[in-house]
Amino acid sequence: MTRNHPAAHGADLARILEAHRRYLESERRDGTRADLRGVDLSQMSLVAADLRRARLAHARLDGADCDGANLQKANLVGASLRGVGLRQADLSKARLSGAQLAAADLTGARLDQADMEFAQLAEAKLSGAYLCDADLSGANLAAADLSGADLQRANLRGADLRGARLDGANLREARLGGAILSGASLRACDLRQAYLRVAKLDGADLSGADLREVTGLTPAQIGSIRRDDRTRFSPVPGLGGDDG
Repeated sequence: MTRNHPAAHGADLARILEAHRRYLESERRDGTRADLRGVDLSQMSLVAADLRRARLAHARLDGADCDGANLQKANLVGASLRGVGLRQADLSKARLSGAQLAAADLTGARLDQADMEFAQLAEAKLSGAYLCDADLSGANLAAADLSGADLQRANLRGADLRGARLDGANLREARLGGAILSGASLRACDLRQAYLRVAKLDGADLSGADLREVTGLTPAQIGSIRRDDRTRFSPVPGLGGDDG
C-alpha cells in the first residue's frame, strides 16, 4: 500500500516545533505536542531538535540530519529513516517497530529500552550505541556495525545479524534465541549469561569472546564457530572445554 507523505514546509515546521517546545517546557499546559505523522521530512536538518514524545509514525525522514536530536519516547512506528543521521541522538524508550533504518548512522546513539521489533537496520552504523534492554526481536541487522555497542539484556530473538560486526560489544544476558549470526564478527564480545538456544553461529568469529554461563550453547554450535585460545567457555562435561 502506497502512503501519501505531505511535505513539511519550513515555516510550518518551525511553528510546529515552537508549539512543541512550549508543550514540553510547560509540562503539557501550553503549546501542542508535535504531530508529524506521515509527513515528509526527507533531507531536512533537525540537528539537536527536541522532539521528545513527538508523533512521527509513518513519517519519512530519509537522509535527514538529526544528529544530537532528542527523540525520547517519540513514536516512529513504521517511519522511513533510510540513511538518516542520528549520531549521538537520544532515542531511549522510543517506538521504532517496523521502522526502515537501512544505512542509518546511529553512532553513539542512546536506544535503551527502545521498541525496535522487526525494524530494518541492514548496514546501519551503531558503533558505540547504547541499546540496553532494547527490543530488537525479529530486526534485520545484516551487515550492521555494532562494534563496541552496549546490548546488555537486549532482546534479539530471531534477529538477522548475518555478517554484522559486534567486536567488543556487551551482550551480557542478551536474548539471542533463534538469532542468525552466520558470518558475524564477535571478537572480544562479552556474551556471559546470554541465551543462545537455536542461534545460528556458523562461520561466526568469536575469537577472544567470553561465553561463560551462556544458556543453550551446544557442541554443534561450538564446532561451527571460529575461536582461538582466548575464547572462554564454562566447563561442559565431555567437551574438554576451556573454563578460562
